[in-house]
Amino acid sequence: MFLVAGLGNPGEEYAATPHNLGFMVVNRLAETCGIRVNRRDSRALIGVGQIAGSEIMLAKPQTFMNLSGTSLKPLMQKHSLTAADLILVYDELALPWASLRIKPRGSSAGHNGVESVIGSLGTDEFVRVRLGVHPGHQLASGKEYLLAPVKRSRAKELEQLVADGAAAVVSIITEGVAKAMTKFNRRPQGPDEEA
Repeated sequence: MFLVAGLGNPGEEYAATPHNLGFMVVNRLAETCGIRVNRRDSRALIGVGQIAGSEIMLAKPQTFMNLSGTSLKPLMQKHSLTAADLILVYDELALPWASLRIKPRGSSAGHNGVESVIGSLGTDEFVRVRLGVHPGHQLASGKEYLLAPVKRSRAKELEQLVADGAAAVVSIITEGVAKAMTKFNRRPQGPDEEA
């Protein structure tokens, strides 16, 4: 079974913020796959179903972003899942807005939610789908930006990024990480050259 865990913060006030992109992708997968993510388990909301014949569990930790690992570790232990079964989906301030990168493993790159997962699991050997949220200009406060609603002018781009994130997860499950990386790890259109 694959565990697709989206990182975010519980509560309506955070629902439309960049920091909740992981939750948005899980919600999109739940919608398209007919899975209800409403069962409480190990301080997460989960739902179980299938993507293209593969068993999956969708999870949204309810511990707040910086403690995500304290939810995922007991959830994985309870269901006999390992880091090799995990696909972690989250926003990435180090990547330009609307870009997407799949990584098979690696450091947290300063992302507190990912740091919590690595610390709790004791390994960084799990697949990530990183969704770029950097707006392309200097930020007074990264934290304030991540926890403020996405501007309405970017609603269409946000919708596309969530759709791409969900498609990347499906590709990882159905085609494998290497093929998914070839397909999705491309530069966004426009002048941004950061990565």
